[in-house]
Amino acid sequence: MADRPTSNASNVRSLVLIAVVVVALVAAFAFTAGWLSPARLTPAKIVNALAPPGGPTLGFRRNHAKGICFTGNFESNGAAAALSKAPMFAAGSYPVTGRFNLATADPKAPDSAVPVRGLSLRIVTPDGSEWRSAMIDAPFFAVSTPQAFYALLKASADKSNPDAMKNFIAAHPEFGAFAAWVGAGRRTASFAEERYNSLNSFIFTNAEGQDQAVRWSFVPAAQPEIVTPDQLKARGADFLDADIAQRVQSAPQRWTMVVTVANPGDPTADPTKAWPDDRRKVDAGTLVVNAIEPEPDGPCRDLNFDPTVLPPGMHVSDDPFPAARSAAYAVSFDRRTAEDKDYPHHPAGGATP
Repeated sequence: MADRPTSNASNVRSLVLIAVVVVALVAAFAFTAGWLSPARLTPAKIVNALAPPGGPTLGFRRNHAKGICFTGNFESNGAAAALSKAPMFAAGSYPVTGRFNLATADPKAPDSAVPVRGLSLRIVTPDGSEWRSAMIDAPFFAVSTPQAFYALLKASADKSNPDAMKNFIAAHPEFGAFAAWVGAGRRTASFAEERYNSLNSFIFTNAEGQDQAVRWSFVPAAQPEIVTPDQLKARGADFLDADIAQRVQSAPQRWTMVVTVANPGDPTADPTKAWPDDRRKVDAGTLVVNAIEPEPDGPCRDLNFDPTVLPPGMHVSDDPFPAARSAAYAVSFDRRTAEDKDYPHHPAGGATP
């Protein structure tokens, strides 16, 4: 009985320590969620800002909401193995699940109304390694930081201030190049004719442990046909899905993966800055799209194309966007999966459009 006070004191100290740890964890979680700093940018704020004036379309991705699934293979030629030990760069064929998409929050937006098109990929190797990537057809990004992207979303939605976008552009002059690219209106006639670019920089590590900053593009085998905005409108609201389905039904569609290697001093943290054309390029292999499936109940429907899901031999660089995109994608994924009842699944055994 004589040692009970010591035991009680020890128990009290243990409880106090547990309480301190719990409080610290709650405080850390609250900080990351932005609860203790209302002005701090959070993934939820970015996702909320993506919603159109009438609110998000329940059950759909909060951005790039309009899309169509595909399956195929990545036919690696082995050339990129000198840059990265990623298993999918060893010579061979690896299954791909992907999605062609449009950068819009409205899944019913007319194709001609959306200037940015996207390509998302999930490549899996026999050992279970995965590489997920989400690319767009723009040659550079609109803004240089996630904070600037949020400011762009807020400015574009601010109908109460006629100078909102003017003020944003004055504060973010890098946006001018992207605005000029959009304004030029040079669109191709098909998802199959687009070149899709990572824009963000990543680090490849080879078997010898050597690191190299890279970006990549998927370059189409199909010859691009440039069409005017009026010609796009004349093709119908959903011509891109119908076109890619018809093309793939006729023959597999192909893109060459081209890895661009940075020179010392090339900007890796700013996706608005394209690297010079004379940088070393490595042809890593070919993406082959073999089948198209409508997204409702398709293989890409419930995939989160998180750009930080990377195999051994790849990791993020000092570019802040992949981490920000990953966090925002997670919020979007959680919301849309919780809204599954609102998503227009095809009935069992029903026909797909």
